[in-house]
Formats: sequence, structure tokens, C-alpha cells
Amino acid sequence: MKDKFEREINYLRLSITDRCNLRCVYCIGKKNVQFFPQEELLTLDEIMKIVKSFANLGVKKVRITGGEPLIRPDFPEILKNIKKIPGIEDVSITTNGIN
Repeated sequence: MKDKFEREINYLRLSITDRCNLRCVYCIGKKNVQFFPQEELLTLDEIMKIVKSFANLGVKKVRITGGEPLIRPDFPEILKNIKKIPGIEDVSITTNGIN
């Protein structure tokens, strides 16, 4: 997959939650942030469809982000299933390291 400048795109950054177990000033600030209701977050099946579609377009790397992705109860299953998708060579996460 290429962008409008003909650069190769092989990387997907996928946010699996907007929740976090910290209240960092740079992220939350002084505002009262409204989180998405749980039923509006992507399901495991929806996440797999998205990643498979991107893999079919040439994406080889997936970075799982959030909020804090480790607080999502099905995180281990999401990670395991993404790693099984043909074409995906690298899966990493962005985390604050606290769960």
C-alpha cells in the first residue's frame, strides 16, 4: 500500500481501548474526558477483520495502543490472534508498563 507521495505503508497503529489506569496531565489534562461505552469499542472479531484487511494490503507490522491496552480483558487473545495472521511479521505494544 502506498500513500499519495508513493511512500510504502507497511505499519498499522491500532488503538484497542481509550481507557487508561493513569490520569496523566498531557493525556487527560484538566478536562473531564468522556470514554466510549464498552459496547462501542471494537470487538475481537472486528479487530481481526481490520488487521487481516491491512495485511492483505501489505501491512507487515502492527503496534497495539490504547489508552492502556493491557487493561483490556481480552488483550492476550487479541495479541495471540494478530500474530497468527498471514503477512504480519511484527507485533508490538505501546504501554505505560503498569497494569
